[in-house]
Amino acid sequence: MSKDQPYKFIIAGGGTGGHIFPAVAIADALKHQMPACEILFVGAQGRMEMEKVPQAGYEIKGLEVVGLQRSFTLKNFLFPYKLSKSLLQASKIVKEFKPSACIGVGGYASGPVLLIAALSGMKIFIQEQNSYPGITNKFLSRYAKKIFVAYDNLNRFFDPSKMILTGNPVRKDITSMLPSRSEALSFFGLKENKKTILVIGGSLGARTINDAMEKNVDMLVANGYQILWQTGKIYYDKIIERAKDKSLDDVKIHQFIKEMNMAYSAANVVVSRAGALSVSELCIVGKPIILVPSPNVAEDHQTKNAMALVNKNAAILVTDSEAPEKLGDAIVELMKDESTYKNLAANIKLMAKTNAANEIAEVIIKEISLN
Repeated sequence: MSKDQPYKFIIAGGGTGGHIFPAVAIADALKHQMPACEILFVGAQGRMEMEKVPQAGYEIKGLEVVGLQRSFTLKNFLFPYKLSKSLLQASKIVKEFKPSACIGVGGYASGPVLLIAALSGMKIFIQEQNSYPGITNKFLSRYAKKIFVAYDNLNRFFDPSKMILTGNPVRKDITSMLPSRSEALSFFGLKENKKTILVIGGSLGARTINDAMEKNVDMLVANGYQILWQTGKIYYDKIIERAKDKSLDDVKIHQFIKEMNMAYSAANVVVSRAGALSVSELCIVGKPIILVPSPNVAEDHQTKNAMALVNKNAAILVTDSEAPEKLGDAIVELMKDESTYKNLAANIKLMAKTNAANEIAEVIIKEISLN
């Protein structure tokens, strides 16, 4: 079948950059391999995909869907109503768009769209980013034609005959050659004669990491290090306000760093949450990392993601509860231990997968061409 025939794809999901950036990478790969195809994103109203996806050049429709909270909250009483409404909305979108296939990348909108598509007899595909899948993907896997996974230990959750180990799709500027360290340091106003600590808490920020850095920033600067610090939108103003009376020439505080290729290139050591996309990017970048997994995610995904690296001597783990007391010392210890520093960098690089988006697009196009 000609690649110029108008295949149509729905890509469903979002909620965080960890879902959105892989989704956009898959869309770009589909467009590259099949320029005439049409792509529609479906996300959750009020979530960041409703802004980020149009910025990437794609149309998106939003569902009035929410997640089921793990703790008791009045919001859970609205869950059945919101779920029913989102299923009706998903049904309308799928019926009107008539996709050749639907691809779920995780997030609130993924479940309703993929379920409706599967029950309508359409081919669905799952891109599972974590080392431990959530309830929705485990349920939907029975309907999926193929399941693209980032880790090699998911046989107990998914049918092995459906799984393809691709890694997670990441941003193009990460998979291509990074800028020089000198260029990156100049970009952020950092010094070439100092080692750089890059601190990232995910696209939304991380309170525990921010608190730990505030507690240890003076000590780290006193040890001769400079810091490139992404706080996240909701923490930025307070951190800037509290830092205004300090002399922080060697600390560059950003609400959000768009130019992550520059940030990774500038870094000697990276402190990060353990979201699936962050872990995949860090494997490609190949820098020594300290992971502080968020405890506030379903199925404790981030700890499992982190342990997949720790068990291969490819990362250091500091738990969220330990971070305020131990993170600063862990950074200094890693910076000064040249053997551990080199081993971590070498081992994490072995886990890198750089062609995930193209591999996923190739399989999807091949599967739908078999009709």
